[in-house]
Amino acid sequence: MRSLNSLPSRGAGFVEPMECLAVTKLPDGPERVYEIKLDGYRALAINATGKLSLYSRRRKSFSRQYQHVCDALRDLPENTVVDGEIVALDDAGRPNFNFLQYSRSQAKRIHYFVFDLLVYDNHDLMQLPLVERRELLKSNIKFQSPKVRIAEYFETVAATMLTSARVQGLEGVIAKRKNRLCEAGKRSGAWAKFRLNLGQELVIGGYVPGAHGVDSVIVGYHKGPAGTHVCCESAERFCARNPSSNVRETAISGGAELSFREST
Repeated sequence: MRSLNSLPSRGAGFVEPMECLAVTKLPDGPERVYEIKLDGYRALAINATGKLSLYSRRRKSFSRQYQHVCDALRDLPENTVVDGEIVALDDAGRPNFNFLQYSRSQAKRIHYFVFDLLVYDNHDLMQLPLVERRELLKSNIKFQSPKVRIAEYFETVAATMLTSARVQGLEGVIAKRKNRLCEAGKRSGAWAKFRLNLGQELVIGGYVPGAHGVDSVIVGYHKGPAGTHVCCESAERFCARNPSSNVRETAISGGAELSFREST
């Protein structure tokens, strides 16, 4: 492993995170390690000369919305950047994205999982292979708060990892090339994500405008005989709560409201 002093210097600031490529088959081989796919918000934690910040992968500040996470990250060393995910856990300890929508009332469920160390003590660790970055993360970064956890990775075969994730009812698995350098902002396939949960075909009935386009949509889905629709929230109730929505008349007898989020 290269010494820290041999690495280029880099200030603690926002780094566009490395992206995961969605795949239909989980890559296998001894050159890869595996992680649980966390169903949350990708977030970078930055301690720049004592000032702690939390950003989304699109550089949106999470510092106020998840102030309790920032507080839990107080042990992050100065001039350091870590990559991770803000995740809400259910009573069984499984990630549950719905709880993240209620960051205040469900604050006790919300945690931050760290899975990469990008900058440490003003040294650019992105020049190191993933396994070396993870070793430095494990040996140099310690958190007292139970709300901050170091995400585990597993050196196993893809089939074993998938079976374990299915049994636990998890969202999916991520495969990472252990010797690949950090490719900031790229989706090269060195990190690949495989989803286990099945999708659902939805019919869009309308939407609510937001500050940056669409805030939420009302959708319905088929179940049973053709023409039968099942709803989680009636269109009438949706319109009553959102008089400015674009739902007026629709063949959907009801629907569920979905809020848009950044994928991980």
